[in-house]
Amino acid sequence: MGQLFNACEYLLDRRMAVGDGLRTALAGADGELSYAQLHERVCRTAAGLRAIGLQPEQRVLMLMADTPEFVTVYLAAMRMGAIPVPVSTMLRADGVAELLRDSRARFLAVTSEFAATAGKAAETAPELVGMLADGTDVTDGANGTSATGTDGTTDGTKGTQRAETAGAAARPVYQLGALAAGPPDESVYPSTADSPAFWLYTSGTTGTPKAAMHRHGAVRVVCETYGAQVLGIRPDDRCLSAAKAFFAYGLGNSVLFPFSVGAASVLERAPAKPDIIAGAARKHGATLFFAGPTFFAAMLRAGLPPDALAGVRLAASAGEALPAALYQRWTTHFGADIIDGIGMTEMLHIFLSNQPGRVRAGTTGVAVPGYDLRLLDEDGNHVPDGTPGTLYVRGDSAATGYWSRYDASRQVFQGEWLRTGDTYVRDGDGYYACLGRTGDMLKASGIWVSPSEVEARLLAHEAVAQAVVVAARDADGLEKPVAFVITEPGRTVTEAELIEFCREGLPSVKRPRKVVFTDSYPTTATGKVRRVELRRTAATVLIPGDSPAGPFAM
Repeated sequence: MGQLFNACEYLLDRRMAVGDGLRTALAGADGELSYAQLHERVCRTAAGLRAIGLQPEQRVLMLMADTPEFVTVYLAAMRMGAIPVPVSTMLRADGVAELLRDSRARFLAVTSEFAATAGKAAETAPELVGMLADGTDVTDGANGTSATGTDGTTDGTKGTQRAETAGAAARPVYQLGALAAGPPDESVYPSTADSPAFWLYTSGTTGTPKAAMHRHGAVRVVCETYGAQVLGIRPDDRCLSAAKAFFAYGLGNSVLFPFSVGAASVLERAPAKPDIIAGAARKHGATLFFAGPTFFAAMLRAGLPPDALAGVRLAASAGEALPAALYQRWTTHFGADIIDGIGMTEMLHIFLSNQPGRVRAGTTGVAVPGYDLRLLDEDGNHVPDGTPGTLYVRGDSAATGYWSRYDASRQVFQGEWLRTGDTYVRDGDGYYACLGRTGDMLKASGIWVSPSEVEARLLAHEAVAQAVVVAARDADGLEKPVAFVITEPGRTVTEAELIEFCREGLPSVKRPRKVVFTDSYPTTATGKVRRVELRRTAATVLIPGDSPAGPFAM
């Protein structure tokens, strides 16, 4: 066995050891907790989880808003050797049920917003033995009754009887507050850096939900590479993330990075909206702000005043490439710089990024210290600078693979290297520019066209707020660019004007053959634009007599 290491101990007990107990760990609408208070709550909850029968390496699915309860369950499960599995709060009951069955989770932790969804999902999860609630009863999806006893836990006998008459959804429900009120136990499961710590579900590069399995040691890696050497997080920082903690980017922003140095995390349990985030930043003194390009664009459209983020010293972007025009507009308006980067659930966090004071707008920056990158062509050969290739990354934060997904694991995890599925080009200074997903590249008139290049040109027009370019086939079956455009509030522009604007700034072959105006884009749970749906909508727009259909056309 290797040297003992537990991620919870790394994030919490180290803070206690250096005297940070009185420092604020969590802030937000649900109140503040110091590191000492959070440490005690986590230790008591870990003991409570043991007491109700959770075993090391068993899974706890977490359908939870960004709350102190989320942080407590995540850390307590790792502390006692179990595996927390945060999942998207945008899932419907059938989606949650699918992940319950796939993960074989023994417990489902839920905050009140998602109690009804959890109750219904539990009906078809045969290996689920209990529910963890944040104070609101989780109802039985079959009959609307509650399985919670008056003392905050369930009478196991009564729960068993109900399971026989009301279906599989009737399970013991344990209140998290009651678990945290039990006797303290500071013991830590004897894990090592290579022990399984937590899972994160992703559609990733192969389309279907699958769990990336992360080690305890990966937490330290991302904190001491991107967190320390790029973000430069400090103990006096307060972190606010529009990206939620149920996926990798938000988990690092709201839990891993701040706790690694004794900073504070500002939690916002409500869905992220520009006015809500700006209010939280102002009220709780956020100094580091995390979001994705789609949210940065939404903040500009919302008409927030320039001083809405007055205390923010630095913003970070990830999830999809940040266009240079959007970077310029946002930084000019709000006065804070943005460092754009790319990460993957499979790598836990960001491994390629711009750095403070060294931002090159329109690029994703350079390799984060501790990570190696390479670009390969379709035959697996290295490509020279200036030539597009598929991006591969190597680093110690990589997941060990996908749970029960042998073929997908072999496709993505290739020896020491991980295939990202993104097409990039590197310049002579080592800066990487994203050309889109490898499957999003299109070939028009025999020339490779990067959607991001056309999008950047469209965004340079003063009337364009957002632009997404996808491939569509014309009447001859040939691929051509089609643009979906959101205009700036109060501005108008015609399709012909935008096509001509692109013709003036790009080779003619790269201009959009059609511009579809829309009010919004379909997005994933993590805020990325669902290009596959836009491609479906665009499938017939270049064929005479047809027009775009569906909710994204106007």
